[in-house]
Amino acid sequence: MRSRLLQRNLRSDPPLALSGEGIFIHDSNGKTIIDGSGGAAVACLGHGHPRVLAAMQAQMDRLSYAHTALYSCESAEQLADLVLDGEPGGLTHLYLCSSGSEGAEAAIKLARQYHVERGEAQRTNFIARRQSYHGNTLGALAAGGNMMRRALYRPLLSDAFHHVSPCYAWRDRRDEESDADYVARLAAELEAEFQRLGPDTVAAFMAEPVVGATLGCVTALPGYFKAVREICDRHGALLILDEVMCGMGRTGTMHAWEQEGVAPDIQIVAKGLGGGYQPIGGILIAGKVIEAIAQGSGGFMHGHTYQAHPIASAAALAVQQVIREERLLDNVKAMGALLEQRLTERLGNHRHVGDIRGRGLFWAVELVTDRASKAVFDPALQLHERVKKEAYERGLACYPMGGTVDGRQGNHVILAPPYIVTREQVETIVERFGDAVEAAIASVPA
Repeated sequence: MRSRLLQRNLRSDPPLALSGEGIFIHDSNGKTIIDGSGGAAVACLGHGHPRVLAAMQAQMDRLSYAHTALYSCESAEQLADLVLDGEPGGLTHLYLCSSGSEGAEAAIKLARQYHVERGEAQRTNFIARRQSYHGNTLGALAAGGNMMRRALYRPLLSDAFHHVSPCYAWRDRRDEESDADYVARLAAELEAEFQRLGPDTVAAFMAEPVVGATLGCVTALPGYFKAVREICDRHGALLILDEVMCGMGRTGTMHAWEQEGVAPDIQIVAKGLGGGYQPIGGILIAGKVIEAIAQGSGGFMHGHTYQAHPIASAAALAVQQVIREERLLDNVKAMGALLEQRLTERLGNHRHVGDIRGRGLFWAVELVTDRASKAVFDPALQLHERVKKEAYERGLACYPMGGTVDGRQGNHVILAPPYIVTREQVETIVERFGDAVEAAIASVPA
């Protein structure tokens, strides 16, 4: 019998995920799969972690739900205290919701309200980047630059959002440009967009410190985010950094922006916050933003029924405690370095592998017909999906994406294993992935 669920693909039903432990998932076809991408870079502690399950059960025994119009709850308060311990980068408050998309919506609304509270209601424009992704709700989709996902809904998307180039040095830096020259060109493009819109009409610039699934683990060149921060400060705009995919330890530091030498005014988090044990996301907010609203209307004009959910907060609290107490960021750095090394050894000289890029336990391989020209495969071939299928047949789950270059052309595949991954498991992941890439390319018609 076909599934009555609205699956992502209505032409075929996926296997059932029956159980999981550690980095492994067991499916209804009798296969044991290494969760080599943590789903969508979500399962940072893997599956079935006993401490997280115990925390969820304990919270359920006490309180399953309380509406935030009437109550706060202990687990949410404790989570905020832990995540904001030491007020990293001047971030002082946490707003909790149920997804990264909801977090993006909250960030956009909060930025708008901040300016209105300060008497600058003319700030209605937001600048983001092409080939970015900020979520699938209409506001978040409008902010993002994922052309493939935007296309169907373009007539419904707000014209308040504008897009500049990403920092995609491997493909977009000119041969005659140094890294510094390329960063300067991107900064000039952003400054020109401020000027085109009117600098006092821009509410915020929004970007992923390490671009996730849309572009495939692309890191910025040194100095890029410092230049962005300076432009925002000069014109009175906020800096929103979307760390839904790359944050909460995924790149080797708790916040990806720590490696860029800047701090945001609003930071969006989700996937690594709760590790998939419950739906949870949120925004971390700078003190100056909170102060403006506290001295103005006194409240954020936004909310959700399930925000700061007690069980979701308890799960996320336990996840964050485990990451800190077991010093898992040390493992992210060590195993991330090993993953980079092994991917480079296996695929670095492959004629159809154009770029291997990433940071921490967040890596992608971009596939091309020819390394020298960087020419892409015909999108109709769906090469990334072929890699996914071949990997799964070999017992590895990975995260493929098409449209790397412009929303239609280009293929990449992401590996983002849980923070608990071992050296032996990294070796197995790369072996299976390398075999899958070679088999997928061999399957392409000549």
